[in-house]
Amino acid sequence: MTIFIPTPLRTYAGGQDRVEVKASTIAEALDVLTQTHPELRKHLFSSEGRLRAFVNLYVNDEDVRYLPEKELTPITATDTLSIIPSIAGGRANE
Repeated sequence: MTIFIPTPLRTYAGGQDRVEVKASTIAEALDVLTQTHPELRKHLFSSEGRLRAFVNLYVNDEDVRYLPEKELTPITATDTLSIIPSIAGGRANE
């Protein structure tokens, strides 16, 4: 599986924009990713080990939150996982 790393997190993944991992589920893929790049863990997961609320995951362009098995969804070597941090803020209309 190819995991696409967003620009703000690339520093914690050795500057890479994508990482190849071998895994059978989305959760396992994230585990392999954070074992390989430990600094990513604190940016993706809370201290309780839950995916942070502002981190969105898309497997093959499908929002993982809406998949029946969520992070336990099976994956294959040809699947892609995109990590998309939520963006908030902006300027109020004047």
